[in-house]
Amino acid sequence: MGLWNKIAAKLRAMTYYKLCFRQYGKHTLILCPLLLEGTKNISIGDRTFIYDQVWLAAMPLTENEHPELHIGNKCGIGHFNHIYATNRIVIEDSVLTADRVYISDTIHSYENPDLSIKDQKVRSTKEVVIGEGSWLGENVCVSGASVGKHCVIGANAVVTHDIPDYSVAVGIPARVIKRYNFETQQWEKVEDK
Repeated sequence: MGLWNKIAAKLRAMTYYKLCFRQYGKHTLILCPLLLEGTKNISIGDRTFIYDQVWLAAMPLTENEHPELHIGNKCGIGHFNHIYATNRIVIEDSVLTADRVYISDTIHSYENPDLSIKDQKVRSTKEVVIGEGSWLGENVCVSGASVGKHCVIGANAVVTHDIPDYSVAVGIPARVIKRYNFETQQWEKVEDK
């Protein structure tokens, strides 16, 4: 990233972003976003760094007229992330996402075969929470599910159901392959069922 882009990002943070976001934390920086929608519904904590070409949105596309996107303190949001809330998405403190991560609390309806999908309703799923200290690898998709704290979600995983705290999950759909055992203080493989 060039020096001029960093200077421009800091100037935007000091002026425009502090006015348009619900909350924009101290020492937080968004570098060259692709798209920002519903910024009055977006809160970002302190010391969070959001890389280039990120799309952040909190838009009332479903029955919820007051969507919320909250990104905590000390988070690192990778390049080309797409985070879209129509209900509520919470990214807790110290979460790290790699590039091209998608997080959403909605799905497109497809039940009516006589209508194109784009002409059908967007449906809200449940609230999405990405737990404190978790890491989402490259190309991860989280759709209508939550990830516990201190989890690792492997590259290309598709998270469609909740992942418990202190887990490593991989695959499509994502499944837990390791859990941290506090008694042995080791990450241990989870037996296939």
